[in-house]
Amino acid sequence: MVLALDLSGRVALVTGGARGIGRGIAEVLLEAGATVVTCGRSEAEPPAGATHRTCDVREPASVEALVADIVAAHGALDVVVNNAGGAPYAMAAEASPRFHDKIVGLNLMSTLLVSQAANRQMQQQSSGGSIVNISSVSATRPSPGTAAYGAAKAGLDALTTSLAQEWGPRVRVNAIDVGLVRTSDTADHYGGDATVAEIERTIPLGRMADVAEIGRLAAFLASDLSSYVSGARVACHGGGEQPVFLYIAQNAQIIQNAHQQGEPE
Repeated sequence: MVLALDLSGRVALVTGGARGIGRGIAEVLLEAGATVVTCGRSEAEPPAGATHRTCDVREPASVEALVADIVAAHGALDVVVNNAGGAPYAMAAEASPRFHDKIVGLNLMSTLLVSQAANRQMQQQSSGGSIVNISSVSATRPSPGTAAYGAAKAGLDALTTSLAQEWGPRVRVNAIDVGLVRTSDTADHYGGDATVAEIERTIPLGRMADVAEIGRLAAFLASDLSSYVSGARVACHGGGEQPVFLYIAQNAQIIQNAHQQGEPE
């Protein structure tokens, strides 16, 4: 028996799918045979073979129009990957209420809006549908500097399990708790390749994820290979984050050993 990840004939929407992790997800869905639509607040060049539509996923009317347009153009909506999100660094004590409201709106409420609109269509389809929410490890551990983002992602994980209960059996809903992922902006974000390499030393698998690896997991959850998976929160973080105190202790021991052996640090 050959297991094939085949999404031929499926119509998929990837929010925020023209760049970064979303683009990697869209490219994998295309490779698996899906018809892919990406969306964003502004015009953008999607992966080859996909189409792009402008949509503010925080606005109900915009979301409703997007789903209606997709169904009118392609006859169905089988897969939704809620990827749009993110947050700039800001300490919670200093950020304004408006800032926090925008972060929660983008990372939690927009997913609910898109999922509601998609579910209304999927419930009418004999094949139902699959919704995949791109969450974060920030949902399960402290997120200093992005507190509202972490809280929103924790809410997204909870939302995923509730929607799976409400919308089954026709619609499956799952989440991916994503760890560190290497994109074109990674080196600039962390201050250079040397810093990125140091960060990667703390990851059990020794590196950050490639965007395609997130895409393959999303495609699996969208496909019939995961037909009995719903309400799941799948960690995709390379083995997890090493506790800081262990990392410091290990580095201190390495330096101590080097001194004892007369080696340069």
